[in-house]
Amino acid sequence: MRIRELLAVESIDLNAKAASKKEALDHAVDLMARSGKIGDVETYRKGVYAREEEGTTGIGEGIAIPHCKSDVVKAPGLAAMRVAGGVDFQSLDGEKADLIFLIAAPNTKDNVHLDVLSKLSVLLMDEKFTNDLRNAKSVEEFLHVIDVAESAKDVEEAKEAPAKTETKGGRLILAVTGCPTGIAHTYMAAESLEKKAAELGYRIKVETRGSGGAKNVLTRAEIAEADCIIVAADTQVPMERFDGKPVIECKVADGISKAEELIKRAINGDAATYHASNKEAANRNDNEKDSVGHQIYKHLMNGVSHMLPFVVGGGILIALAFLIDGFSVDLNSLPMDQRSNFGTITPVAAMFKSIGGAAFGFMLPILAGFIAMSIADRPGLAVGFVGGAIAANGTSGFLGALVAGFLAGYVVLLLKKICSKMPESLEGMKPMLIYPVLGIFITGVIMTYVVEPPIGALNTLINNGLNGLNGASAILLGALLGGMMSVDMGGPVNKAAYVFGTASIAAGNYNIMAAVMVGGMVPPIAIAIATLVFKNKFTAEERKAGPTNFIMGLSFITEGAIPFAASDPLHVLPSCVVGSAVAGALSMAFNCTLMAPHGGIFVFPTVGNPFMYLVALAIGSVVSAVLLGVLKKNVA
Repeated sequence: MRIRELLAVESIDLNAKAASKKEALDHAVDLMARSGKIGDVETYRKGVYAREEEGTTGIGEGIAIPHCKSDVVKAPGLAAMRVAGGVDFQSLDGEKADLIFLIAAPNTKDNVHLDVLSKLSVLLMDEKFTNDLRNAKSVEEFLHVIDVAESAKDVEEAKEAPAKTETKGGRLILAVTGCPTGIAHTYMAAESLEKKAAELGYRIKVETRGSGGAKNVLTRAEIAEADCIIVAADTQVPMERFDGKPVIECKVADGISKAEELIKRAINGDAATYHASNKEAANRNDNEKDSVGHQIYKHLMNGVSHMLPFVVGGGILIALAFLIDGFSVDLNSLPMDQRSNFGTITPVAAMFKSIGGAAFGFMLPILAGFIAMSIADRPGLAVGFVGGAIAANGTSGFLGALVAGFLAGYVVLLLKKICSKMPESLEGMKPMLIYPVLGIFITGVIMTYVVEPPIGALNTLINNGLNGLNGASAILLGALLGGMMSVDMGGPVNKAAYVFGTASIAAGNYNIMAAVMVGGMVPPIAIAIATLVFKNKFTAEERKAGPTNFIMGLSFITEGAIPFAASDPLHVLPSCVVGSAVAGALSMAFNCTLMAPHGGIFVFPTVGNPFMYLVALAIGSVVSAVLLGVLKKNVA
């Protein structure tokens, strides 16, 4: 297969016009659609946008290679366009892109087309080739330039393949390149590193980890001989094989744009020795290690991303349980002691609630486990799970799970350091016996006797304070209770306010429960609004998950906002607390009442003054959403 077979004449536009990156991408997708290789154009377009959000495909020198691998691609294809004057593509070098190739790759086991696409990516690194494309006066000439260059490249590769690592000079550099989709950047970084190494007179071998799998894999002998290994990748790379070798870790984009700098650093010994037991030992890009704040954020996001499916899946099922009972049962006819069973009254609702509750039960252990795994690799996973389970079953809630995750991770790292001097014959005992037994024991003791007691005491103190405020201003009490529902979203403070609200129902104070529930409904709804209105404040994954919080918020499932709060607590929590406090205060001011202890919008038949209750909910949610838009920083 050749490039010409992928690039249809109808998918080439040498006189394209685009005022923005979005217009350029849209036109390129339309060109691709003309070839008939896309089954669902809009799904493919969304895939192209999603890839662009992971990092720009503008590689510099006026070139951009957007791409998408998707099930809706019926056959591999290319689209090409020239934009007079260029368009701002947020390229690596800041220059406008005037030569754009769009790649469409199908999700198939047959990856023969990937070799062709990687060849095109490499050709685009040749300045003469790109100049010839820019100067082509017709589509036929454009295609002829590609055919000639591809044929020459085939001949060159055939001659050079046996001597790939035999460039003059005695020192050997190894490299690994990889990008999320494994189509373009992977091979462009490899080509750039190979060229610069040849120019500087050093031997190099580059392992590419693309969509078609790892190629040109580094051998043990080569790793042993190498002076340094450069890992230019945005994906997971097996690193244990580099134990004891100087390693430079950087983005795949740096492999393209900073190849010479990386080669010189490798030769000059400007790289830290990598130790498999401590992933942070490898040198980072630009001679810098990750800042402490960035490391914490990275570990936190690993836990949050794995927790999110449990929150969404479990939350939706619980919402369905409330919906079924809401349509099937007249809450006003139920005795007071049975209203707390709302969501499990009918058998079908009970089934949904049981399954959703089981998913929710995994939420905090998953959060803590994968935070610990991010810090200490696989040995940290079990230890983090146990710490998270202790937090879930105790009084510390998701804040305790956060503590448990970091505690477990660093406990295992400490154990690794202590055990590093053990005889090699005992190496197999560490991950199977020493780390889990000692790690779980130490983490469990600290969680049980150090973390849980002060938070439990705080919970008791808050309950006593609430009882003392019962005769105070209703509006102030509503603001306090509503705000408390957002402080830790299911944790001890949230539970304290909720227990106070349910106890008030038994005492006949229905307005207190109304303020509690509206305060708990605000955070997820505010998150959902903010992800739609302030898109630049959230990651692509958060924007996809955001709208599901409408359902969770309306169902009074405050936990739907936990992943967002956990990823940015300093900005999300204050925003939610203020909006919830406003909603709680308005609920009291409007004299709204609620006779059911749960259920959100599905128990509105039991709400007194329901229209104003909706007004309070809407105002509080908008206040929080606006604060999120103001306080949160833009996501790069």
